[in-house]
Amino acid sequence: MIILCPEINPTGESQINKTKDLKGALQYMRKGIFILFLTVTSLGLYAQNTLEAGLFGGVSYYLGDINPSQQFKQIEPAYGAVARYNISTRWAFSFAFTTSDLIGDDLVVMHNEDRALNFSSRIYDGSLMAEFNFFDYFTGSKKNYVSPYIFGGISLFHFTPRNLDGVLLRPEGTEGQFAFDSNDERVGPEPYSQFGFSIPFGLGIKYSLTKRLGMTLEWRMHKTFTDYIDDISTVYPENQNVSPVPNPNYTDPTGNFSPGMQRGDRNTNDWFSFAGISLTYKFNLIKKANCLDLDGVQNW
Repeated sequence: MIILCPEINPTGESQINKTKDLKGALQYMRKGIFILFLTVTSLGLYAQNTLEAGLFGGVSYYLGDINPSQQFKQIEPAYGAVARYNISTRWAFSFAFTTSDLIGDDLVVMHNEDRALNFSSRIYDGSLMAEFNFFDYFTGSKKNYVSPYIFGGISLFHFTPRNLDGVLLRPEGTEGQFAFDSNDERVGPEPYSQFGFSIPFGLGIKYSLTKRLGMTLEWRMHKTFTDYIDDISTVYPENQNVSPVPNPNYTDPTGNFSPGMQRGDRNTNDWFSFAGISLTYKFNLIKKANCLDLDGVQNW
């Protein structure tokens, strides 16, 4: 399937949209930090004063111009670390650092196989989230030892798109990001940043294994504010009267497309997701004598 839709003015409107996206991301981040601060302050009197820390292992996948809709397509191993501060039996705040490779290939996903583009992007993500337990829960309880939960927050991540042969794609200017005409005027979009903000959210289940050990199973999705995790967003660049000329091996490996034709969908940003299991160890920040759970049942 060859997409024949021409794209108009790739430098103007596209750049305005990207600027709006970045401003929106910063506003979400400020609001999120403020809400988290207020919540922590207001609930501080009811805190369990317990901290849990541990490791995460699972899988990752991406949604974007190569794979618009297929969940858990081309999954890759993911791992990281997690820390959780328990405010009460219903509320907690967590920080997760997760890393993985995100992969997409037109010839595997088959959404637009005639384009034949592919990428692999190493991603490093740090997420700050608020968690809500549907049931009363805390690690070490014999009674309240399991609960489903939901969560949401903010994150900062870094990505480095390459093709599957290992060539870094951003320096290649695959959509003319580094191209100038004979008058030294830019003829393509601005180079994109390899840092981005996202809104992580999802659901999971918590289970207390022992007095100190807890386990969670979760699915975390990230709505990002960049369309370049896969290095695909706008149009095929002009390849005449510009310097440097974009390398066709990375811009249009099939030779099926002409400058100005649609290469990606700039109106939808990329997503990435993690799913897996974490194991944590509980630390009591304030030691209590004969600590009881909600109904007076002795903890482990």
